[in-house]
Amino acid sequence: MRGWAWVAAAVMAAWAASRGAGTFRVEVAGRSMVPTFRPGDWLVATRRGRIRRGSVVVLAHPDRPIDLVKRVHGVPGDLVDGRLLGTDEYLVVGDNPAGSSDGRRFGPVPRRVIEGVVRARYWPHPGAVRLRPGR
Repeated sequence: MRGWAWVAAAVMAAWAASRGAGTFRVEVAGRSMVPTFRPGDWLVATRRGRIRRGSVVVLAHPDRPIDLVKRVHGVPGDLVDGRLLGTDEYLVVGDNPAGSSDGRRFGPVPRRVIEGVVRARYWPHPGAVRLRPGR
């Protein structure tokens, strides 16, 4: 087994062991987080943990029945675009503004819709070479 395959196997084993502790996995489907994450990337997230400015989170879309992966741009008490975020409000945005449906469109979200904090990308391995489709 190659070195990165051992890492992937170890991450999956750790994920299986920690499921009871609120760990879950999510697949990136859209391009809103490019270049940080791309469609087809698999991430590990935890339901527990402090949400800070700059954290990447998984949240329920406020208007549609889908989950989103976004970066926290504003936390409670921050002044964002002339508006003070409330004690339970977070502004989330994609790293790819041109391809993201995010808080710039739907506004701040309450803490209850944030399902977890992304801890790692486990597939493809961060050091793996990506091939473009058709190659």
